[in-house]
Amino acid sequence: MKRIRIFVGTLGMDQHELGAVAVASLLQDAGMEVLYMGRFNLPSTILKVCMEEDVDVVGLSCHSWEYLYYLPDLLELMKEQSVDIPVVVGGSVITPGDSNRLAEMGIASVFGPGVREEQIVETIRRIA
Repeated sequence: MKRIRIFVGTLGMDQHELGAVAVASLLQDAGMEVLYMGRFNLPSTILKVCMEEDVDVVGLSCHSWEYLYYLPDLLELMKEQSVDIPVVVGGSVITPGDSNRLAEMGIASVFGPGVREEQIVETIRRIA
């Protein structure tokens, strides 16, 4: 069975990477190959890395408002390049309203505050 490859990072100027580091470690411990790209990623950079590295899932950690600004750009770039990689988003700042909005945009899964570790792992495996 092929190991799941997942990109994990943050968008824009979001400096809060503790959640991304924790999730990257969690997924690695669950047997996934994690490409941790840290902070300050732009949609074009994320897409380039994901295409070059043949990832199965894009995982973005969000702890500021910027995900609402950058995600439409990322999804549009993916569409333009005919890249069909599911995107998941997680973070403590994601409200139920934003979660619905992200689902409408086409985000494969949203992990808000209080999500269980098992739920993250199970969802990534299902989506990949």
